[in-house]
Amino acid sequence: MSQNRKFEITDARGGAAFAVRVVTRAAAPEIVGTQEDGTLKVRLVSSPAGNPEANAELVNLLARQLNVPVERIEIVAGVNDRDKIISVEGITTADVEAKLGGKAAE
Repeated sequence: MSQNRKFEITDARGGAAFAVRVVTRAAAPEIVGTQEDGTLKVRLVSSPAGNPEANAELVNLLARQLNVPVERIEIVAGVNDRDKIISVEGITTADVEAKLGGKAAE
């Protein structure tokens, strides 16, 4: 059964929340782009997607790309899965879209 979920960047706790799909075992960490359902696709070196190293790699990559401290980023759902919901405090949805969501995922 296919899940047809529509993910969007939304305002949350004085910041923004968005969905991420993690793909592991990449040559280098990178933000690939946005999938059709609005989920941000991210490649990580660490594997599997739910281990602490992969989660730390994801948070660090997002912090660099968004230019926010690591402490402002939280994985609020899916910590053990490849599909995650990320919350970033102190940033607008427009900033997230401008810094992360400019291209379609492969």
